[in-house]
Amino acid sequence: MDRLDDMALFARVAETRSFTVAAAKLGLSRSAASRRMTDLEARLGARLLNRTTRRISLTEAGETYLVRVQQILSDVDEADRSVASLQAAPRGVLKVAAPMSFGMKHLGPAIADFLSAFPDIEVEMDLNDRFVDLVDEGYDVAVRIGQLKDSSLVAKRICPARLVHAASPAYLTRRGVPRAPEDLTQHDCLIYTNMPQGTQWPFRATPLTPGAARGGNHDMDVATRLIKVNARLRANNGDVLLEAACAGVGIVALPTFICGKALAEGRVVPILQEWAVSRSTISAVFPANRHLSSKVRVFVDFLADRFHPNPYWDVGLKLG
Repeated sequence: MDRLDDMALFARVAETRSFTVAAAKLGLSRSAASRRMTDLEARLGARLLNRTTRRISLTEAGETYLVRVQQILSDVDEADRSVASLQAAPRGVLKVAAPMSFGMKHLGPAIADFLSAFPDIEVEMDLNDRFVDLVDEGYDVAVRIGQLKDSSLVAKRICPARLVHAASPAYLTRRGVPRAPEDLTQHDCLIYTNMPQGTQWPFRATPLTPGAARGGNHDMDVATRLIKVNARLRANNGDVLLEAACAGVGIVALPTFICGKALAEGRVVPILQEWAVSRSTISAVFPANRHLSSKVRVFVDFLADRFHPNPYWDVGLKLG
C-alpha cells in the first residue's frame, strides 16, 4: 500500500483509539487495518501502538511519529486545496489597502473594471497614506510604493514608480531654475511628510550623462547624497502638494502617477532630471500564507496586467 495511505490509517487509529472505527472510516476491514499497522511497524523497526484486548495507546515512538504524520497529511491536503483553488471561481470579500492619491487617481477606476470582471467578489477598500499592518488589521492585500521592509509579506511588482522634481513655470521665472541639487537650499520646497527622509531629499552623487540609460526598472541602488531643503509647505498628501506647486508656491518631488497630468499640461515642468534618483516600484503585497486565496491571486494579476510594464500615466511624458 502507499505510504500516505498507511500514514492516514495510523493517524485515524491514533485519533479514534480503535482499529474497528478507523477501518470503517477508510473503507477497510478490521483485520486489514491491523495487518497494515503491523507491516508499518515492521518497516519502521519500531512499535507505534500498545495493543490490548480492551484499549489501544500510543508508544513514545508513536507519539513522535504522529506529530510528523499529521504535518505531512496536512501538507498534502494543502497542496490539493491549492490546485483546486486555481479552478474555483474567486468569490468573497476582498479587503484592500492603498495610498490615497494612487487609490483615487488610478486604483478606483481599476477596481470598477475588476468588479465587472469578477461578479462574485466584493471589495472593501481603505485609502490611507499611513502604513497598515496587513495581518493585525485583517487586510488581504495592500498596494505599496517604494522599498519593502517587511520580510513576512510576499510582494508582486505591479509597475515602476517614477519620481520627478518639478515647479510651475511662474515659480521658476520668479526664482530661477536650479541647476544642481545644492541650489535647492535657496528655494522653497514642498514636503511630503510620510516620506522617512523628510526635508532630506536624495539625489545622485554624480549626474546622469545625457543619453545614458537608467539602470533597469529602478535606480535606487546608485550612489546618492542627501540635500537638506527648506520646507515652505508640509503635507501628508501628494495632491495637496501638487496643487501648491501648480500655484507657484515652491518645488515638489512627486511620483508621476500624481503629477503626470500636470506635467503633460505644462502646469509644472521637470527640473534636475539628470540628478534624480527617479525610479522605484509599486507593488501588491499580501501575507505569506501557504495557501493564497483565488480572490487575492486574481486581483494581484489584474493589477499587474493593467499597469505593467509601462503605466499609462507615463506615456508621452518627455523626461530624461
